[in-house]
Amino acid sequence: MSADADRRTFLNVNRSVLGRRWVDRLTPAGDQTALAISQTTGLSDLTARLLAGRGIPEHDAQAYLDPSIKSLMPDPYVLTDMEAAAGRLAHAIKSGEKIAIFGDYDVDGATSSALLYRFCSHYGLTPTIYIPDRITEGYGPNSEAIQSLIEDGASLIVTVDCGATSFDALHKAKELGGDVVVLDHHQVGTTLPEARAIVNPNRHDDRSGLGHLAAVGVVFMTLVATQRILREISSSELLTNPINLLELLDLVALGTVCDVMPLKTLNRAFVRKGLVAMRNQQNPGIAALSVVSGVDGAIESGHLGFALGPRINAGGRVGDAALGARLLTVADPFEAEDIAGRLDRYNAERQAIEKAILEDAGAQALNELGPEGDADGEGGPAHFIASGEGWHPGVLGIVAARLKERYNRPCFALGFDRSGIGTGSGRSISGVDLGSAVREALDEGIIVKGGGHEMAAGLTVQSDRLGDLRAFLEERLSEDVTRERKNRALVIDGALTAQGAKLSLVDEIERAGPFGSGNPAPVFAFPSHRIAYASVVGSGHVRVTLKSGDQSSLSGIAFGAAESPLGKALLQSDSRPIHVAGTLSRNVWQGRESVQIRIKDAAFT
Repeated sequence: MSADADRRTFLNVNRSVLGRRWVDRLTPAGDQTALAISQTTGLSDLTARLLAGRGIPEHDAQAYLDPSIKSLMPDPYVLTDMEAAAGRLAHAIKSGEKIAIFGDYDVDGATSSALLYRFCSHYGLTPTIYIPDRITEGYGPNSEAIQSLIEDGASLIVTVDCGATSFDALHKAKELGGDVVVLDHHQVGTTLPEARAIVNPNRHDDRSGLGHLAAVGVVFMTLVATQRILREISSSELLTNPINLLELLDLVALGTVCDVMPLKTLNRAFVRKGLVAMRNQQNPGIAALSVVSGVDGAIESGHLGFALGPRINAGGRVGDAALGARLLTVADPFEAEDIAGRLDRYNAERQAIEKAILEDAGAQALNELGPEGDADGEGGPAHFIASGEGWHPGVLGIVAARLKERYNRPCFALGFDRSGIGTGSGRSISGVDLGSAVREALDEGIIVKGGGHEMAAGLTVQSDRLGDLRAFLEERLSEDVTRERKNRALVIDGALTAQGAKLSLVDEIERAGPFGSGNPAPVFAFPSHRIAYASVVGSGHVRVTLKSGDQSSLSGIAFGAAESPLGKALLQSDSRPIHVAGTLSRNVWQGRESVQIRIKDAAFT
C-alpha cells in the first residue's frame, strides 16, 4: 500500500482534472506535532503546520526557520580524500603554482569553476578556467585538453562537477607529470581513475552522508578545508586579508538550485544564506543577469532555476560554453552587462530550437503513448525515449525535462548523427533513480557511455542498440515507476480563501523556505471558488482570476497548461464552483507587489 493511501482525502477530491487524489499533508499525529510546536514556540498555527508537515520536530522548529551553516556543515574531512585535496590546493596557492580549473558546461559546473577561481584569485593566483565544448568535446575532461593545459604550464588541474569517471584523461595527466584533484558529485563505479585526490560524496567508500550536495557544495567544503590548511602553513602576509567564504554563497545557492539538489539540511542553509548574499549584489555577473532576466524585486529561489540558470546554461547549449563561468568571475559591471546580454540572446535562440524539437518529440509520444498519454501519465510504458537525427545536443536535457513533466515518467531525448551515434539526456520523476539505471546499462554494454545522478543522466548509444536500451530501461524502471504512480497524490498543506491570500501570509510561508527539490513549496486549496476570468497568455500559459463567495479576488496562472486537462478546465469552467490548488508567490510588477497563485490542479465540486 502506498504512503498516501493512509492519508486523509482533502475536500473529498478523489480524482482531480489531472487524475489525482488530494490528500492532507498532516496525519492526525502530525496535527498533534503542529499543536505542540505552536504552543511551545509561539509560532503561528500555519507555520507550525508547515514545519510539522515537513517532519520538523518541536525542539528543532526555531533552528529550522534560521538554518546555520556553522551548525549544519560537518568537518570537511568527513569526505573521503578531502585532506589530500585541500592540502594539495593549499600548497599550490602558497607556492604560487599555475592552476587550471576544468569545469562542466552547466550551471553547477560554471558556479563551481567561478567559486574556485574567486578563492584562488583572492590569494594572488590567476587560474585558467577550461570549459569543454558540448558538441565537439562532450562531457568531462578529455586527453587533448588535459595535455594542452599541462603544456601551457598548469602543474595542478582541478576538475569540478566532472572527472570522477575520466580514466583516459586523468591517466594522460599522470603521464605528463601533472597533478589532478577531482571535485565531483556524480554517481561512479567501484573503480576510480588515477588522481591526487577524488572528493565525491557519491563514491562507494565515502561515508559522509553528503550525497545530496551539488558539485558547488563539494567545492565550498573543499575551500573551507583549504583555508584551514593555509592558516596552518602560510606566512601571515598571505592571510592578512582572508577571504570571507560566506560572501561566495551566492554561487553555491545558484549551482545547488539549478542542479535540482534536494533543499534539505546543509543545502537548505547554503541556499538561504546564498540568497542573502545575492540580494546584496556582490557579484556583478549575477546582478547583470538579474537585469536581463527581468527579475523585479528581491531574488527568490525560483528565480535561480527559471530565470538566471537557463541563461547561464544557454552559453553551453548553443553558444560559447565558457561564457557562464566567465560572467560569474568578472569584476567589471560593464563587461558583466555585455556577457549577460549575449547569454540572454543565446537563451532566446535555445528556446526556438527547443520548441521545434519538442514538437517533434510530442508527435512521437502521441504515436507511442496514445492521445491520453498526457492526461495523467498512468498508463503505457514506464519510460519514454524521443529521438531524431540532427537534434541539437545543447537542448536535449531541457526537452527531456519538458517530456518528463508532461508524461509523468522518466524521459530521454537523444540526437543521432549520420553515423548512428546518439547522445542525449534523461530526466526522472521523484523516487526513480535514473543515474543508477544508466550506469547499469553501461555495465551491461548496452550503451557506449553514460552516468548521472538520481534525477538526471546522460548517455551515448548506437542506433542498433536503441531497442535493447528501451527493453532494459523498461524492465529496470517499471517497478519503481509503478510505485510512484500509485503515490501520485497531490499533497495539500491547508485551505484558504482569496481574501486570506495576503502578502503577510506569503511572508510567513517564506520563513519555512527556500523551497525546491526536497522541500516542496506549500500547496493550498481554494475551495468552491469561481473563475471570473481566464485566458491563454504567452507560450501556452493560462491566466485566471479567482473569486470567492465574498467576491474577493486572487490572480493566478497555470504555466504551460493551455492544452492540458487543467488548462481546459480553467478555460471552460463557465463560472461553476471549482476547487483550485496551487502555491502562493509574490508577484512584482512595475515595483508593485501582489499575491499570485501558481495553479497545480483543480477539481469540480
